[in-house]
Formats: sequence, structure tokens, C-alpha cells
Amino acid sequence: MTISESGERLRQMINKAIEDHIITPDEYDQIINVASEDGHIDPQEKALLAELQDMIESKMVKFGKKD
Repeated sequence: MTISESGERLRQMINKAIEDHIITPDEYDQIINVASEDGHIDPQEKALLAELQDMIESKMVKFGKKD
């Protein structure tokens, strides 16, 4: 299964949040915009978004401003 261009961009943005251990509201909005820019959230994008949400809920990635 190939990953769409938006799916790859989404993966890169989420990986950056994981590396930083923080995601800002602006970054989160950008991620949502990339996922929905083609009007369809494909299964890979859905899985990536779910993974990010799980990491935010478990506090592996904090949601807020960077210092």
C-alpha cells in the first residue's frame, strides 16, 4: 500500500512533534489541515492521527506552547 503525498507530509509533521515531545496549537491545526486538504482522510492518515491523539492523551507528546 502506498502512502499519499499528504499522508507522507502528515507523517513527517507528527514525527517532528514526537521528537520535540510537544505540539503547539498551530502545529496541530496544520496537521489537521494536511489530513483534510483533499477532502478525504485515508486509512493511513486516520491511523497517524489516532496515534498522535493517543500520544497526546498519554502525555508522551504535550499539547501547548514551546518554551
